[in-house]
Amino acid sequence: MEAFEKWESEIRGYSRTFPTVFASASNARQTDEQGRSFLDFFGGAGVLNFGHNNPRMKRAMIEFLEADGVAHSLDMATTTKRDFIEKFAATVLEPRGMNMRMQFMGPTGTNAVEAALKLARKVTGRPDVVAFTHGFHGMTLGSLALTANEYFRNAAGVRLENVVRLPFETAAGGGLRSLEEFRAQLADGSSGYPPPAAFVVEVIQAEGGVNVATAEWLRAVQQLAHDVGALFVIDEIQVGCGRTGSYFSFDGMGLDPDIICLAKGIGGYGTPLAMNLAKPEHDAHWSPGEHTGTFRGQGLSFVAGREALTYFDDDALMDRVHAHTEVMVAALTRLADDLDAGFDVRGRGMIQGLDVGDGALAKAVAAACFDDGLLIGPCGTGGRVLKLIPPLTIDDEDLVEGLGILDAAVRRTV
Repeated sequence: MEAFEKWESEIRGYSRTFPTVFASASNARQTDEQGRSFLDFFGGAGVLNFGHNNPRMKRAMIEFLEADGVAHSLDMATTTKRDFIEKFAATVLEPRGMNMRMQFMGPTGTNAVEAALKLARKVTGRPDVVAFTHGFHGMTLGSLALTANEYFRNAAGVRLENVVRLPFETAAGGGLRSLEEFRAQLADGSSGYPPPAAFVVEVIQAEGGVNVATAEWLRAVQQLAHDVGALFVIDEIQVGCGRTGSYFSFDGMGLDPDIICLAKGIGGYGTPLAMNLAKPEHDAHWSPGEHTGTFRGQGLSFVAGREALTYFDDDALMDRVHAHTEVMVAALTRLADDLDAGFDVRGRGMIQGLDVGDGALAKAVAAACFDDGLLIGPCGTGGRVLKLIPPLTIDDEDLVEGLGILDAAVRRTV
């Protein structure tokens, strides 16, 4: 680690949590330069839904490179972008009856959120946006204004404005009543609350502690947004692309978002890609080149991302996700029940959280897991929740082994 400690910025974080030098990776395992294998329940913070070095995507990318495919194109039209667009429409949009425009921007999730904020403000002519407690939406200034985490916000160095914060459904003061109270404030011309441009919400707050919203509450947020002329925006960046057992985390909930923010898993291989889906009547407010980004035409990501979409041609992977979910929930619930320490298990699909109630304890457990060959990271308030986001393609044996390592680490650390 000497080179990193000598030359790399103090800002580095994950290399402190996982203090080794990784040399190779395959599916749900990473191997360090000493040859030690680690099971990966961290999954690139939700990027690696299809595992490290997915062989189907690797083959497609190698063929693309050998054919001198267009790797960088800004937003010029290329065969690879067309292939991705057509496959996404056929696989995701058309079966759901969704008529959405695809906008590519800078290649990370925060770029997607920034573009969504800008478009919502253009459509409505309003500056303020509603966000929710414990939410995480990115680290650039617009998306950071939406992000609730104090540690991240304090690093901005400037005021983070034009955001109204409401309690998430599972937070103190949250629920349907708080939405109705806010509705009453918006209806009162003397309340001092102007109508917002958008309500931006995560179906599952991943970084916020694996907090899961109900369909009823989400529908109420959507209804309130539309009743006051605001856009309803869903941030799917960490929990989309099959993570919950269907392509979108909100599938089957009766929701019709105006904008959907995607990133992380849509690039398939771990190469960067971000995309917003916007209803055509909203997308029409853009003028050509009004929102841009140097790397919004990443050819390798389009190639791998198109291959990732083939996993949704049948139900095999999603059936596997449902089966793995049962194994994960059973193991975590058994652990929480055995210890009787007030731990909480929550999540949907293959994003599960174990809330141990104390950030220092969660950090100690994560360190013990690392020592035993498992990569897992804390999240939530004070880092008190151990978040499990293994690749959706993880082998049955690796999943069981990783859960066993976690179980043993928790039991000896508590």
